[in-house]
Amino acid sequence: MIALGVESTADNLGIGIVSSDKLVLANILDIHVPLEGGIHPREAARHHSEQMGAAVRKALDTAGISIGEVDIIAFAQGPGLGPCLRTGATSARALASYLGKPLVGVNHCVAHVEIGRMATGAEDPLTLYVSGGNTIVSGYESGRYRIFGETLDIAVGNCLDTFARAAGLEYPGGPDIERKAAQGEKLIPLPYTVKGMDLSYSGLLTAITAELQTGRHRIEDLCFSLQETAYAMLGEITERALAHTAKPELLLTGGVAANKRLGAIVKAIAEEHGAKPFVVPIRLAADNGAMIAWTGILAYNSGIRTPIEESHVNPNWRMDQVEVPWRNS
Repeated sequence: MIALGVESTADNLGIGIVSSDKLVLANILDIHVPLEGGIHPREAARHHSEQMGAAVRKALDTAGISIGEVDIIAFAQGPGLGPCLRTGATSARALASYLGKPLVGVNHCVAHVEIGRMATGAEDPLTLYVSGGNTIVSGYESGRYRIFGETLDIAVGNCLDTFARAAGLEYPGGPDIERKAAQGEKLIPLPYTVKGMDLSYSGLLTAITAELQTGRHRIEDLCFSLQETAYAMLGEITERALAHTAKPELLLTGGVAANKRLGAIVKAIAEEHGAKPFVVPIRLAADNGAMIAWTGILAYNSGIRTPIEESHVNPNWRMDQVEVPWRNS
């Protein structure tokens, strides 16, 4: 079985083609980079609409198959930015209708976990999913992915990207912040906001931006302080969740998973609690179409179909609202 997946929740347009024997045949990514500020949903949606046809053709060419050989069409149904989600859903509906193929709507957050399990071989991990739009600690229990901790406001990736824009660094901000943080020496006191099992990044972003504007600190020290504080907060709630669930594995995924400092923190936490650490390769950790295609296969094989009339997007679709019939452990 071969699935074509459409990822369009934010600034990444991803078209992935994956087979049921876990082969990623194509994973095409076309990123909308705003001229200034953060993501502008309608501009990103316009980009996705304009590039959709070319991205699908490139994916098929890369996979070496014709569109007729695709068995199912999967798409990110939520959560995400409304205009971007609707663009992807419209394209997926058109393909499914034209080809007479089944349509499967996929939860974007669940897809991050499932492609991570596929790529790493992890069977029953606690997952730290960190990106520009989401910051979630989750684990499977009783038919669903339960959320054990999450951000109460902005995601950690959003925090990093917004600071990077203010500081004139590259976009997305994570890689440039990591490079500069490696040269930092001074830890500037910043708000550390963990509330039970949840955390908040808005106060941290406000404070680090204010420190930037004073001109008193080297950019390297600002990046070092931001990174250490943000990731220490993640480490605290992740370690608590791992101790509570006693999961045998700890999985790090999402675009921010590329950060080596965060990866080292996650590995140290896992080893401290006797769990096996896994970090998803960045090509599959960041938003991509392959994760949608693979999760579409899992859902389809479990009897899930999405009729056209029920294929409306849900920008607020939480992962703990999704039934996961393909998991039995």
